[in-house]
Amino acid sequence: MPPLDAGALRTYLRLLAYARPHWPMFLLGVLGMVLFAAVDTGFAVLVKMFLDGAFVERDPRMLLYVPAGIIVLFLVRGVGDYLSVYAPGWVGRQVIKSIRHDLFERYLQLPVTFFDRNGVAQLLSRLTYNIELVAEAATNAITFIIRDTLTVIGLLAYLLYLNWKLTLFALAVAPVIVGLIRLTSRLFRRYSMRIQASMGDVTRVAKESLESQRVIKVFNAEARQLDAFEAVNEHNRASYMKLITVKAVSNPVVQMIAALGLAAVMYVAIRDVLGAGLTVGEFTSFLAALLLVTAPLRRLVGMVGPLQQGIAAGQSVFEVLDQAVEDRGGDVPLARARGEIEYRGVSFTYDRDKGPVLSDISFTVAPGETVAIVGRSGSGKSTLVSLLPRFHDPDTGAVLIDGIDIRRYRLRELRNQLALVSQDVVLVDDTIRNNIAFSTPGADAAAVQHAAQAAHVLEFSDELPEGLETPVGERGTLLSGGQRQRVAIARAILKDAPIVILDEATSALDAESGHLVQTALGELLRERTTLVIAHRLSTVERADRILVMDEGRIVESGTHAALLAAGGVYAALHRMQFSV
Repeated sequence: MPPLDAGALRTYLRLLAYARPHWPMFLLGVLGMVLFAAVDTGFAVLVKMFLDGAFVERDPRMLLYVPAGIIVLFLVRGVGDYLSVYAPGWVGRQVIKSIRHDLFERYLQLPVTFFDRNGVAQLLSRLTYNIELVAEAATNAITFIIRDTLTVIGLLAYLLYLNWKLTLFALAVAPVIVGLIRLTSRLFRRYSMRIQASMGDVTRVAKESLESQRVIKVFNAEARQLDAFEAVNEHNRASYMKLITVKAVSNPVVQMIAALGLAAVMYVAIRDVLGAGLTVGEFTSFLAALLLVTAPLRRLVGMVGPLQQGIAAGQSVFEVLDQAVEDRGGDVPLARARGEIEYRGVSFTYDRDKGPVLSDISFTVAPGETVAIVGRSGSGKSTLVSLLPRFHDPDTGAVLIDGIDIRRYRLRELRNQLALVSQDVVLVDDTIRNNIAFSTPGADAAAVQHAAQAAHVLEFSDELPEGLETPVGERGTLLSGGQRQRVAIARAILKDAPIVILDEATSALDAESGHLVQTALGELLRERTTLVIAHRLSTVERADRILVMDEGRIVESGTHAALLAAGGVYAALHRMQFSV
């Protein structure tokens, strides 16, 4: 195996751990490698048998032995080739499946802060492109490394048997070749890491462009996006060319070094033949074995690239797998909350250099009360409610439900108490029915039907040929904005959570859709504690209480009428929105 430094070796051993459960199949592949490797040595032995037996000893049995030997050797080589390719390939796909499963599972377990820091495109690239490279290191590369190493060992053993002095003389070039492999190994890993990063950039730009087709078209930004893609595409090409250059140079250099060694060996060997030190069969067999060594050596050098690419990819994957998962909370059970919410002296900061986003926030929401949170963009409204499902935890202070710090609740049970309806509705590429049942796996058909009816989903689904079984398309693109909102509300109704968060739920809808959604929301919010984030103040006039935020602080609190009468920040916002 090409030499690896300590870090690369740890990564490689960790990759091989994924192959360990499939060791019987891998051993079958190793058996194939042994058979394949033995054949090259067998060919060298057959050459000696043929030349000495047929031309020196004139043995008539060679008429049978040599042709039969050729057939047997090729049969064994074929069986060995099949086993050494199929078995490790099978193990490799199992390894890819297992690592991909573990990585995707870890993505689901990581905290929101991780995704705030890392682009989705890079994470997708690791899940797809990088893991395919891992298979090269975990199984494919090791297949050829073992097979070719066994071939080299077998041939060297035979060479030592024929003429150990001449063999040791030939091995004088080995340290030079090993040094070259070390150098190329370092270069391959360096360029492989750059390629993987550039593939993430390619994925990012492509993903942004494919998801923003309407915006790109309406602003005639095709040329701009094409230029952006061309830049990352060119960087990817240039990174690959550096890798290809190293690969292209390494093989000829190794072959040239081997040729110089071979030339020196040939000089000594011919001198021995002329001095009657070697028979014709021994000389030819020695030469055949020596020539046969060069092919597996060349392949071993060629495997440095895929191996180092796989190790670099493995390091990027394990970097994610080693991330700390989301805090699972305490051990306090929470079957169903009464719905009392309290923020007690809460402060929160995303970035210390940019200052606090929330500062000393304190308020209480009674069970069943509807509290609206309003304020200018960037005032901290969304961050405030993101603390409730523990997407983030406060730096100081505490958020409580029913008088208990939410960090003491089991996280899964805490989130069971919450339903979310936001402006940016996320639907999976499935049917309307399954999107409604998304929050409640195993929900019966009657419950889904009731939720759909309560959210006014049936008003449009009954007009579709497949009804609730109609596919919604990727991200729900086959439905209108109002229809998507009603599906999201039906999903929340089916969950039957005691606390509801509405995040700009109707801000992007037209009047007719907004009216239907507001009616559906009335069904959802009945007897539930509700936090409403709103930009359009007309949607919160009926709230039990309105909290007004400015620069991360609550600056006003009261009913719509009381806040208008006070003539403060809320009144100013109201005048701005409703001024003619």
